[in-house]
Formats: sequence, C-alpha cells, structure tokens
Amino acid sequence: MYKILIVFLMVVSMYSNSQEIRIATFNVSMDGTNYVEHGQVPKGDELQKNLRRGEHQQIKNIAEIIQRIRPDVILLNEFDYSSQSASDVQNFLKHYLKVSQHNNKLIDYPYSYSAAVNTGVDSGLDLDKDGIASGTKGDAFGFGFYPGHYGMLVLSQFPIQLEKIRTFQRFLWKDMPNNLLTTIKGETGESYYSHEAQQILRLSSKSHWDIPIKMANETIHLLASHPTPPVFDGPENRNGKRNHDEIRFWNDYLSGSAHSAYIYDDNGKSGGFNGEHFVIAGDLNASPDEGDGMNSSIKGLLENPLVNHTFVPKSAAGKLHTPDNQHSAQHTAEWAMRADYVLPSTSLEVKASGVFWPKPNDPLFRLIKDRKSSSDHRLVWVDITVTK
Repeated sequence: MYKILIVFLMVVSMYSNSQEIRIATFNVSMDGTNYVEHGQVPKGDELQKNLRRGEHQQIKNIAEIIQRIRPDVILLNEFDYSSQSASDVQNFLKHYLKVSQHNNKLIDYPYSYSAAVNTGVDSGLDLDKDGIASGTKGDAFGFGFYPGHYGMLVLSQFPIQLEKIRTFQRFLWKDMPNNLLTTIKGETGESYYSHEAQQILRLSSKSHWDIPIKMANETIHLLASHPTPPVFDGPENRNGKRNHDEIRFWNDYLSGSAHSAYIYDDNGKSGGFNGEHFVIAGDLNASPDEGDGMNSSIKGLLENPLVNHTFVPKSAAGKLHTPDNQHSAQHTAEWAMRADYVLPSTSLEVKASGVFWPKPNDPLFRLIKDRKSSSDHRLVWVDITVTK
C-alpha cells in the first residue's frame, strides 16, 4: 500500500513540476516597404517612426494577435534591424504590446535579442547582372534596400543566455560541402556568379541564430532563420538553390560532427549543435508538398531523427481559404502554402499547436483580412512541456 502511495506521489510530483510553454513564429511584415506608398523606396527609419508614435493600425493588430495567443517566446521575421534596434524593441513593447489592444490583456517580454543580418549589406559586386556593381538592392548579400531590412527579433519571457548565442551571418556559402552555389549556371552554361562573387557570397540571406534560452530548469535552443524565397530569379534558380542550402544548414547543424564539422560561427567557433533541446523557428519559405522551391531540403529537415515532425500546426480557416487543396489546413500564408515552422526536438513533449487564422465569419477576421491588416503570414505556435 505504501509503495503504491509513493509511486502515486512521485507521478503527481513529476506533473506538478512541469510547465507548459508556448513558442511561436510570426512573419510580421514590419519592414520599411510596408510604411511607404507603393513604388516609393524606403529609407530605413520608417519602422522606428511608427514604433515611437504608437498609432499604426497594422502594428496594433500585430500586437493584438500576440496578446491573444500569448506566446512565451516568439520569433518575429521581417522586423527591421538597425543601430537603434534596442530602442525600437522598447517602443514596440511600450506603445503596442504593453498597451491593451481591443481590450486584451497586455503582454510584456523582459528579454529580447536582435542582431545584424545580411539584407541590404552591399557586396560591392554586380550580383544581379544589371551592369552596375553595388549600390542596388540586388547586389546586397541578402536582398534589401538598406542594411537590416527584413531583420529578425526574438522576444522572450525567459532569460536569454546572451553570452552563449551563436550567429552565422558571415558563414560563406562556398564553405558548405556539396553546396548548390557551384551548380548555378547562366544561359551559356557558365557559372552565373563570377569567381570573385563565389569567394565572398554568404549563405544566409538574413542570418542563422542559435539562441539558448533558460526555460524552467532546461536550456532550449531557438534555431532561428528566414531563408530567401525560392522565386524572384530566373532559369538559373539562384534563389531556389540558396533557399535549399539555407534550410539544409540546420539539418547539417543537427546531424553530428560528420555532417557539421565544416560549420563555423561569427566568432570563429567550429562545429554544430551542442545541446539537448531545440526548437527550429522561422519563415522557411518552403513546403514539403507545394511551392516553387526545391523541397528535398525541407523534407530532409522534417525527417531528421532529432526533429519532431509527427504534428503539423493547422487551422480550419486555412482549409476554407483554399478548399480544393489537400494541404490547405496546414497553410501558414495567405498565398496558400506552409511556409512558417515551429519544430521542437524529439526530446520535448508537444502538447498542442495551431495557426492563428480566424474564419471569415469570425469577428477576429479583421486582424488578417488582407496583408495590410497585419501580414500575409499567420502566427504559428506550439505548446511544449518543460520540467521546472
């Protein structure tokens, strides 16, 4: 009898010492092009101005979505980065997230992380073949009108271990074994990129981040990125092949030293993942079933034995949006594809997941009715259980 009681108390204690944590990703379209008239060129300070004013309806709607879903940790894609990003984050918190939107409970994030990305950083070379070397958005290491365009931001209610973060912004594409850079050919069959360009091209169109976050008694690594869309190029498929290798990076990073030994971070440290728990998050611009990308890479990531692919966040409204598409319930973008991911490691227990996509007859549809309401992407979330 006593043994049964002890076992019962141990089980109760085990569950009472666990905590459910919600992790989300959201491409929020909070970049300069969203705040200028169509056809105008953004200067790079448009987001800062609107964050200071606290009056922009699209940002209010984004804040309301976050307040309603209430993730403990969230990666925001397309949140412009600049030297003023620390104050931008505080203004986003002060004027939007910590203000009740539509009578919702405010939300605070005491911890955050943002850093430089490759978008808008001039390469000095004519990468887009327009006859002009540098000075244009197509000649940047990542497509963008200015440095930091389409940046990334992590907000967290748990401490971020800043001194242990690894970033891979400057990792060179040529240093990935069996990369697709060398297979990009022009119409004549010669390499699309010059030898000089191939020596300096970076793999990440924005960056790849490994961010350790202390959640309860565990450290969970948020693996954040935003690969380039596999379109907006030509028959050489330079963006499609870059998207493939940007996603493949995470697969190699997680697959042990035989596959990750070539990797080095921005501080010169070599090797891949060194931890137990992780969550891959971001707008990966790829689907295993649809789209114009080379889906072998995202399939490979989903099939990695360390990645929990047994669940897929879904929404009923996504199915309504594209009723004739068999994959529509798992779509995360209004242009009808699964593009955004929150993928925990198999070491973590998944309790629930979802895509914030209200149906047209839902009063909350106003938050996503078009891309100017909030974004052309939907917030994707996953609940995991972590031991206290």
